[in-house]
Amino acid sequence: MPIRQITIVGTGLIGGSLGLAMRQRGFAGTIMGCDKPEVLHAAILRGAIDRGATHAPEAVQGSDVVVLATPVGTVLSLFEKLAPTLPPGTLITDTGSTKQPFVERARMVLGAAASERVLPGHPMAGKEHGGIENADAELFRDAAWLITPVSDSHPYTPRQQEYIDLLQAIGARIISLDAERHDRICAWVSHLPQMIATALASLLREELSDEEAVAQIGGRALCEMTRIAGSPYTMWRDIALTNAENIDEALLRFEQQLAHLRENLRGPGLREMFESANEFGRKQAG
Repeated sequence: MPIRQITIVGTGLIGGSLGLAMRQRGFAGTIMGCDKPEVLHAAILRGAIDRGATHAPEAVQGSDVVVLATPVGTVLSLFEKLAPTLPPGTLITDTGSTKQPFVERARMVLGAAASERVLPGHPMAGKEHGGIENADAELFRDAAWLITPVSDSHPYTPRQQEYIDLLQAIGARIISLDAERHDRICAWVSHLPQMIATALASLLREELSDEEAVAQIGGRALCEMTRIAGSPYTMWRDIALTNAENIDEALLRFEQQLAHLRENLRGPGLREMFESANEFGRKQAG
């Protein structure tokens, strides 16, 4: 039976963009939202959802798919609260930036049924400023949407495959990998860059806050390096808590690399590091 109703719990940037994208790509079913009243009102006005409810148990009633598009900590608590109350045919998915804790929680709450009833997901897309006012129907076009199945040995159920088809219809590129590998890779390619940007912007504020010329002198490089420093603490707090070991490892290696660079400001190691960085940049651009 095709998906007739989707509930998006958390209709901010990611959840709101998902609703807009699905509607734009022709999803004919009902899109329910769950959030604060003022957020739901804005989401309805923007066309991201059809109607909404402020309480999750009410919002998920009758839905074929429930998308938990909230910070990771809230995803875990909501899942534990909602999953036992939902019919076996309702698919539960999420948009969280860490996956191992969600997979473990799914196994704990639903046991062997978790592999069929849950499809952990993580869109590699976003903006430095959240909120429904920044939602964009094109946010996921050509972006990777990572899927970390609860069990690698189980094929996708028809409902899971239909949801994946919807994600592909909005332009997302589906990549499947196990949760442990996901969290390690994302610590390096997503979480570490955020921590670097945050540390740099915080340091610049401490060192140069009284320098009026910074705004005039700082160019494209500074803007690019500090753009994501505007990301909200409320989201990154949960990411840091749920992926602390991998982020700690990445930060330690980065500290070592910075120390190596500092020691080679007048030595051959600086050239070698630039050449290595240039090679990585060319590979990414290609």
